[in-house]
Amino acid sequence: MKKLLIIAAVALAPAIYAQEMVSKPVQFYQTEAYKAKKKVFVESLLAKMTTEEKIGQLNLPSSGDFTTGQTQSSDIGKKIEAGLVGGLFNIKGAEKILAAQKVAVEKSRLKIPLIFGMDVIHGYETTFPIPLGLAASWDMNLIQQSAQVAAAEAASDGISWTFSPMTDISREPRWGRISEGSGEDPYLGSEIAKAMVYGYQGKDLSLKNTIMACVKHFALYGAGEAGRDYNTVDMSHLRMFNEYFPPYKAAVDAGVGSVMASFNEVDGIPATGSKWLQTDVLRKMWGFKGFVVTDYTGINEMIEHGVGDLQQSSVMALKAGVDMDMVGEGFLTTLQKSLEEGKVTQAEIDLAAKRILEAKYDLGLFENPYKYGDPAWAKKEVGSAANKTIARNVAAQSMVLMKNENQLLPLKKKGTVAVIGPLVNNKENMTGTWSVAADQKASVTLMKGLQDNFGKDVKFFSAKGANIDYSEKLENIYAAHGKITDRDSRSPEVLLKEAVDLANKSDVIVLAIGESAEMSGESSSRAEIDIPQSQVDLLKELKKTGKPIVMVLFTGRPLALTNVKDLPEAILNVWFAGTEAGNAISDVLFGNVNPSAKLPVTFPRSLGQVPLYYNHKNTGRPLSAENTEKCGYERFRSNFMDECNTPLYPFGFGLSYTKFTYSDMAVSSANMKGNQTLMASVTLTNSGNYDGAEVVQLYIRDIVGSITRPVKELKGFQKVFLKKGESKKVTFAITPEDLKFYNNALKYDWEAGDFEIMIGTNSDEVQRTKITWEK
Repeated sequence: MKKLLIIAAVALAPAIYAQEMVSKPVQFYQTEAYKAKKKVFVESLLAKMTTEEKIGQLNLPSSGDFTTGQTQSSDIGKKIEAGLVGGLFNIKGAEKILAAQKVAVEKSRLKIPLIFGMDVIHGYETTFPIPLGLAASWDMNLIQQSAQVAAAEAASDGISWTFSPMTDISREPRWGRISEGSGEDPYLGSEIAKAMVYGYQGKDLSLKNTIMACVKHFALYGAGEAGRDYNTVDMSHLRMFNEYFPPYKAAVDAGVGSVMASFNEVDGIPATGSKWLQTDVLRKMWGFKGFVVTDYTGINEMIEHGVGDLQQSSVMALKAGVDMDMVGEGFLTTLQKSLEEGKVTQAEIDLAAKRILEAKYDLGLFENPYKYGDPAWAKKEVGSAANKTIARNVAAQSMVLMKNENQLLPLKKKGTVAVIGPLVNNKENMTGTWSVAADQKASVTLMKGLQDNFGKDVKFFSAKGANIDYSEKLENIYAAHGKITDRDSRSPEVLLKEAVDLANKSDVIVLAIGESAEMSGESSSRAEIDIPQSQVDLLKELKKTGKPIVMVLFTGRPLALTNVKDLPEAILNVWFAGTEAGNAISDVLFGNVNPSAKLPVTFPRSLGQVPLYYNHKNTGRPLSAENTEKCGYERFRSNFMDECNTPLYPFGFGLSYTKFTYSDMAVSSANMKGNQTLMASVTLTNSGNYDGAEVVQLYIRDIVGSITRPVKELKGFQKVFLKKGESKKVTFAITPEDLKFYNNALKYDWEAGDFEIMIGTNSDEVQRTKITWEK
């Protein structure tokens, strides 16, 4: 990030929120002496192992949640004792994990410790915003800090390995797991991937407050057809390398310890069995040295893909470069037979086992198998007040102000506020999807946050107003993984009347609507991306009261908001903000925090526009700029008869309570050559009435190339905090490295020619200048 200066946007009450700046650590690094010592140790251990024990290291079963005292007597416990388990996941609690580890290191023949994994996706018990919300902060220091907190909490409770970060680029809002990634852009996604890996692993995995990261899902999981989870992916290698692969590679470059294979097929081969992906690209091209794990039953699912039975699928996965089999036990039950039949070699089994042992060595488990999991430490660390303060800060910085007519926000700290919506008093949905370790009892609801922080000065009254959906059947589907929606059995008419009566007695309405937590996430694809009609009808009825409305939007994906955007005076997108959701939302609504987040993904006007993303390519018949601007139609041009080409909210969009003014852009030269550095700058002025932060964004267009190039690509950003009336010169240093792309021969290089340099507040609102760059 040589050209980025990331400044923490802490427009907060200093006494509560003053946070120490997180510095980017040195990239995870091993000295030659360390690597030599590890090599001797691992090779010596391998020489003592039977083939059965080696295959055992490749086995990652799900243990369920052991009851303390039952570990040794369980089926898993017996397999651990026999050396047939390399690691476990889904055990929560230091005592339970230490008990399982004790079986491995005291009862098994070679006393090889286990690795314990968990989906620590956006926090452990203290949860942060869903990853798409974290991405909206555009603040790498805060994102890194969230991963550090998650690592420390998880490590104290026995976890040494997280299945995060998910770096799958997605331009598909129907796909539920878009919530778990960083959005549509490879550059932003790459920066976030590095920040997450640095946060989890630090610069030394042997430290007790670090855990091993696992970048996933390799590869292209976010590009499934129709947004349907696990679905087919079919794209050119040019698109893979230029648009989808960069965040995975960034995680590898940052030293990530493990990689998870994806469920989908790539080039007609299930990714779990793709040697091109797991060996040729990942190891040979990118130099990855860690281990590859399947996703949950990934090998078994290759049978349904049609590549063969479990034995054949296991052979294919091992030869592809997969080292660990999650849950399915295909390796455990078939590799010995395949070895005897000559379908795999001893060297292939040894190599996979070696990679698992090396990871355990890096984690310090051979030196101290009980390093992870200290009940006394966990009691102090997990859910601590300090961690919750950080979570509150990060959550507030992730919220995107999408509309603010007549400066309705921030709200005045007086009067009466009607707080209405199906989730205003719901704890379970505040943490969002993939919050498996969260302490839901600690979650702060919207109503509680408002009451606790501003209840002395403001009168708050709440009503549900509507259920999440008119359909009880759908709402039951949405209420997965314990995320109950508290469906009200009263009629829609009764719920509406109660809300309208309350609104009529209030000065302003805070209306919390959108999705419930598990309407996004894994296996949560939606054929429609609108707010459910029950909640739209509630909004329409409240609009009739004439009272000003602040719409607090809960969502895990880009929604089509065209039918509701004109009804409220203000829209604040809070995603799913985590443990401190209610406090953080309150901070933003009442101005203790000035919102500075920007969308990491495009919000379409309608589903028919999907996929819609800012860095698209031009066609030979593009719509004219005039008709693009006014949503006009032109025959024989690339456009819709019944819809605009433009999004409702573009990538990088986000408002503030203050106003930022950009000067004209200046460049150091219009004619560049070779490895020179171009300086592009603007002067940013906070010309409004509040202190605040702005994300200044740099885009570049390669106007003529050997292959067609996007209309613009994000190449840098700076988050700049300015006091009211303050100005600052913001400069980007651009080198030929920023002009590189994979050409038709998949060579990563730049080409001489004309380029358009753009700087602005979002991907649509930019100023442009043209330069020429010669070789």
